[in-house]
Amino acid sequence: MAEPQQPTDMELAALIASKICHDVIGPVGAIYNGLEILEEDDDKQSNSYALEVINNVTVQASARLQFARFAFGAAGSAGSLIDLETARTISVGLIGEGKHKLVWQGPMGHLPKNQAKLLLNLVAVSITALPRGGEIALQIGPDLSSPEFVIRCSGRGARPPQHLGEFIEGKNSPEIDAMTIQAYYTWRLANETSMKLSIAHEGDDIALSAIAS
Repeated sequence: MAEPQQPTDMELAALIASKICHDVIGPVGAIYNGLEILEEDDDKQSNSYALEVINNVTVQASARLQFARFAFGAAGSAGSLIDLETARTISVGLIGEGKHKLVWQGPMGHLPKNQAKLLLNLVAVSITALPRGGEIALQIGPDLSSPEFVIRCSGRGARPPQHLGEFIEGKNSPEIDAMTIQAYYTWRLANETSMKLSIAHEGDDIALSAIAS
């Protein structure tokens, strides 16, 4: 089974940087537009709307940067442990209060950094499984010394997470770019942590699992 061509370290760093910029440029641009309205318009209603927009997108930008810091970055030294409560808080912030809902179940405790990063990236790719919104139910367990992650994606039009299946199967893998890097990086993290990824249809739902191999 052919594996996708591995990018060099420099290419991987550039792709992740591009991904982070893509995720935050929208909210940051909205903040700039809101500030322009405050500077140029004296209408109280317009100013109130601009402040509401600035507040909402600032929260969104902060959540995405916090996610990127832990899911992609070196949040802690090599070999460090990540508190699952921190991972849960970051995941809740990433999901936000829009059309997706996160249900987090499992013990609290700590995971090795790369396993925690895998968990965060699995939450992120699960969002793409529900283009119309829905519930992302995450189950962690039963033993944190050899954890299993199972995510059930429930909602109208649920589908396998974008691109992840191709990387798992090693067939027809897409070009690795800023749009596919999330799925690719999730697959790489699973390999690094010796966890086997699988995607299954369960009725109208999509189940995504990572189990120690």
